[in-house]
Amino acid sequence: MQRIEIEQLPGSAHAALIRVGSTAIDEESVAREVQHHTAPTLEEAQQQAARALVIRALLTQRAEQLGLLSERDAVTEEEQTSAITALLEQELTVPEPNDDDCRRFYATHPERFSEPDVMRVHHILLAAAPDDSQERDTAYQQGEYLIDTLTFAPERFDEMASRYSACPSKTSGGDLGWLAPGQTVEELDRALRYLPLGLHGRPLASRYGWHVVRIDERREGQVLAFEQVADSVRHLLREQSSRRAVRHYLLALEAEFGVEGFALDDDASASLMQ
Repeated sequence: MQRIEIEQLPGSAHAALIRVGSTAIDEESVAREVQHHTAPTLEEAQQQAARALVIRALLTQRAEQLGLLSERDAVTEEEQTSAITALLEQELTVPEPNDDDCRRFYATHPERFSEPDVMRVHHILLAAAPDDSQERDTAYQQGEYLIDTLTFAPERFDEMASRYSACPSKTSGGDLGWLAPGQTVEELDRALRYLPLGLHGRPLASRYGWHVVRIDERREGQVLAFEQVADSVRHLLREQSSRRAVRHYLLALEAEFGVEGFALDDDASASLMQ
């Protein structure tokens, strides 16, 4: 939980201070730092900026304490960054996951190490601009007509795709091949996950128009052998260990030097690792 009174930013007449040991962080510093952070709202960007400044101040003071950085006023950003890097290499210990750790994590989370489910899909795209309601109504009615026709004459799908579809797949009868999640437009991708096999009973909407869809086959993703994903498992566990180590280290520095006006949280480790 952060505690920072910066709701007046920008343009406040009174600086709201955060104090990290002997270092004061004012509104102007936070405002300058905000440009380096992207967030859905200004408040969230301000929180990210304040967190980054608090972390840098903690690490800088520890580096000075250990003699890795001079305590003079004019320290360049490059010198500061170099000292912080040396500090972390010296003081941050990240345990290396062993083979047993990796195999145990792999066995506990098989869904993370599986091939994606795939489906074989044919479609007919009836193009219509998203902001043209009349064109979309006309395309939808055409889609209903095609579905009615194909319900009684499914063998005509290739013919209908070749004649009506606005997708390049029309040259292959509307065949999109084997699709994994994320391989088609988002709106259609989301709908396809829940459809049964066969011709869908109504047109599906996307930003490009309406889709007449037939799902021919589904294949569930198989769990990959441990040997195929061992490096990925090890990397994932190492990253988790790094985040825990960073978080504990920063909280220890927070307790040692003292921070007023802000409290570090689980996002602190992510901020430093970025």
